[in-house]
Amino acid sequence: MRIVGLMSGTSLDGVDAAWVETDGERVGALGPALTLPYEPALRRDLRRLLDMAEGIGGEDPFLRDVEARLTERHVQAVERLRREAARAGLAEPELIGFHGQTILHRPLRPGDPPGARGRTWQIGDARALARATGLSVAFDFRSADVAAGGQGAPLVPVAHAALAAALPKPLAVLNLGGVGNVTWLGAEGGLMAFDTGPANGPLDDWARRSTGRDYDKDGNLARAGQVDGAVLGRLMEHPYLAAPPPKSLDRLDFDRALREAGGHLLSPQDGAATLVAFAAVCVAIAARHFPEPPLQWLVAGGGRRNPVLMRALAAALPEPVRPVEVCGWNGDALEAQCFAVLAARTARGLPISFPGTTGAPQPLPGGQILGGLL
Repeated sequence: MRIVGLMSGTSLDGVDAAWVETDGERVGALGPALTLPYEPALRRDLRRLLDMAEGIGGEDPFLRDVEARLTERHVQAVERLRREAARAGLAEPELIGFHGQTILHRPLRPGDPPGARGRTWQIGDARALARATGLSVAFDFRSADVAAGGQGAPLVPVAHAALAAALPKPLAVLNLGGVGNVTWLGAEGGLMAFDTGPANGPLDDWARRSTGRDYDKDGNLARAGQVDGAVLGRLMEHPYLAAPPPKSLDRLDFDRALREAGGHLLSPQDGAATLVAFAAVCVAIAARHFPEPPLQWLVAGGGRRNPVLMRALAAALPEPVRPVEVCGWNGDALEAQCFAVLAARTARGLPISFPGTTGAPQPLPGGQILGGLL
């Protein structure tokens, strides 16, 4: 199938869109990809929704307005990508993989009371997207896994496996978005994945609060600072880091931890340097859970563009750390490409989550489809 994969990540940067030809098990061809940034007002409102999500309902007028604007931006991304694919002589897509925007992610965790239920919430109007584009839409990829007791994340490891079929293994694929997540691929087909800890999310929020800028461009803020060892040490005591996988995070899970560790007392530069160091330490701690060390780390997501963070990772890990572009991948498009693969798997009824990735009780299909591919 020819599929447009869409992803709006926890960093709230914009919509990534990618044209992919795949059957969900193999990737036949990768076409054009693009990123359509969010306007500042939409990004600001999405960030506000993250703080409000615990206490609002699906019919809240503010939420519905933001969801409509978010969906329209996705429509624009699809239409722009269709034009680029047509200019490249590629076939018209027949399906969209639509992740939406996560505003709340609270799966079941150790210590939850008996009878507790997990919850994951992605906004975005799949019906409006299908109507506006005339294409079938695969969506709601996480709910079935969470309902079955899984973490609902990470979902992309099976797509990483399809993309990395020819690469030497063991291999670690690290995505540094708002939250970090890693996929470990074994030489004999082993698959493990989980969220490593905070990545760009807290750093972006820190830059915004302390400087008024949306993010730490080129790591300049962190480069000018010094790591506060006491704050870093207190952050490293967070119970999430010691917990075994499977495990996943919400973008805001460490906000309170940073305040309690004294991070709010740091200068803008030292706070950024400490958050970069913490993101790298989280990855190094995560590596202890792998069945065996990877031959290399391939890094995707916006974090690979932060040279200070990449140097911190190289110092924290004994294996080579490289951006995914070294193997011919597009690090900006990777997650969108993965959701194209997941859309194909949804259309075919194939599993998208597994015991080694989300903690699902068994390999589980997921997602729903609106439109002709039913």
